[in-house]
Amino acid sequence: MENTFFQALALIVPLIFAIVFHEIAHGYTARLLGDPTASQRKRLSLNPLRHVDPIGTIILPAILKLSGGPVFGWAKPVPVNPMRLNNPRRDMMLVAAAGPGTNFVLALFAAVLLGLLLRSASAPGFGIGVAFIAANLSNFIAINVFLALFNLLPIPPFDGSHIVEGLLPDDAARAYAKLRPYGFVLLFTLLLIVPWLFPELGIVEKLVLPPFEWAIGHYEGIVRMVAGV
Repeated sequence: MENTFFQALALIVPLIFAIVFHEIAHGYTARLLGDPTASQRKRLSLNPLRHVDPIGTIILPAILKLSGGPVFGWAKPVPVNPMRLNNPRRDMMLVAAAGPGTNFVLALFAAVLLGLLLRSASAPGFGIGVAFIAANLSNFIAINVFLALFNLLPIPPFDGSHIVEGLLPDDAARAYAKLRPYGFVLLFTLLLIVPWLFPELGIVEKLVLPPFEWAIGHYEGIVRMVAGV
């Protein structure tokens, strides 16, 4: 897997699938709970072009990757109208949780497949095709875990903010919702500007990496268990 093209492909393909299923999960859950908006706007589609945001999905992650910063981004949000949900306060939490929840399940599915692949493929016969599939599955696990955890950050407009808002008392929820227009400013400040100005604080290392590494360790354990190693 030293070929740069194959390495890029083994990263892009899992990223697209993780993003598409994340967004579709939001839309399908909303439809099940009474809001067909995403379906009516043809967003319940496996076509990645309907979900990719040129800046958040491609340009920003590429710039961050090249600059050595923490890589994050976003897809084009699936439209949800809370007022069309059966129980707006409760159901909006369920809709928000559906995206990260789906990513965790997809990571589990990929871990089992990777374990089965490693069990069936002996090291000497580990050809380029098997190596490419293994790289895709490995990246798929990492991307899904990161996407789930990133979206669970309690910063508007990410999924975690909708969950927190639904759990708060009414007055506190309304006050918290006022942060929504400033969500991306808060995110960039926390993950980019503050680490750049005060690298000794280690915000990314202390805040972002520990839960990711903890989760990845458990998924790797599943891979090893299935692989029988």
